[in-house]
Amino acid sequence: MRRLELLRIEHRDLDGAIAALIDSGSGDQMQIARLKKRKLRLRDEMTLLEDQLVPDIIA
Repeated sequence: MRRLELLRIEHRDLDGAIAALIDSGSGDQMQIARLKKRKLRLRDEMTLLEDQLVPDIIA
């Protein structure tokens, strides 16, 4: 699914951006918090899409 792939790429990019801001020491804490919050929203959306791809198995 193309949407899921794009979300994964953005999630990975946010990881890099957050790490770069923290490593540089110039990162505004509010900016880092916003990026982390965005990353969590992406993770939630990815989980939702992944759950839709896997059929429920009734035991």
